[in-house]
Amino acid sequence: MQRLLQFTLDLFDLEPARPTADLPVKATTSTPNEHSALIAPASTAIENIATASNHPPAQTLAQVLAPATYRHPAASREALLEGMVVGYQFRRGKRRTIGFSVGAEGLVVSAPKWVPLYEIDKAVQEKSGWIVKKLQETRARHDRLESARIEWKDGTTLPFLGEPVIVVIDPRHAFGGVGGELKNSAASAAVLHTGEDASHTSLPGVPRLTLHIALAHDATAEQIRDSVQAWLMRQAKRVFTERVNHFAPHLGVQWRKLSLSSAGTRWGSASADGSLRLNWRLIHFKQSVIDYVVVHELSHLRVMDHSPRFWDTVRTVVPDYAELRSQLKEESVPRW
Repeated sequence: MQRLLQFTLDLFDLEPARPTADLPVKATTSTPNEHSALIAPASTAIENIATASNHPPAQTLAQVLAPATYRHPAASREALLEGMVVGYQFRRGKRRTIGFSVGAEGLVVSAPKWVPLYEIDKAVQEKSGWIVKKLQETRARHDRLESARIEWKDGTTLPFLGEPVIVVIDPRHAFGGVGGELKNSAASAAVLHTGEDASHTSLPGVPRLTLHIALAHDATAEQIRDSVQAWLMRQAKRVFTERVNHFAPHLGVQWRKLSLSSAGTRWGSASADGSLRLNWRLIHFKQSVIDYVVVHELSHLRVMDHSPRFWDTVRTVVPDYAELRSQLKEESVPRW
């Protein structure tokens, strides 16, 4: 009788109210592929703490022992998975199997209309190891991206061709109408000219690169950001054009047009008509990583898929493409 009652409740998705936690998922989408890049992070919670002193409020034993929580903003069900409370969005749809997806906002479980809830709960438990792993990975990636967020002010630091650059507000010059000027030591100049890894050539005590921007000292954060971005995009177009011209003859292809992209999920793309699009944020990476992406897209002018023949084409020019591809996936670029 109890089983029949449970089945009836499940059929109409009826269940007792469940308690909810206050901490939403702080995560980004799953690790990007070779064309994928930055995804905007999920919204974070605002923590309101009222205290009458400078000391943080004392925590109860229950609070200290409370399990970690991952909660989708639209969570309608929750489960305790490997000691962690996971609130997930549950959807019914026209599908044949139960599906699991971990994205920017958290876990989404989709199921056919005819599957009872107790079977869905069982499936979630059976998938607990994979779910928790993916949720932890997305939260860790979100934290890494947040730590790389740029604070737009005089003296902020950001990477350019893999080397840290200090932004200097300098209202005295117009810099020939280009809005900025990169100043560097002889050692750093050699690094930028040859494309070598700065970590192998920098000298102790040598100042890092400085990017002087023609703005007033009271410039807003938005003005500083826009000026730096404009300078970086000009450099990106110059560098990318040089590298495309360098590698195209090696691959025996001809390109027709090169455009800069600001896509959030792709580093580049290529069309059969010879048009190339490269994400300008690649300029943050060292030149060897940029070269991999350039060769990747040029190789698509010969093979318009990711078959073994395509990767063999890439390997003829960039033998260590797998290592560079991993760097592109794993290294954090600044959050704008």
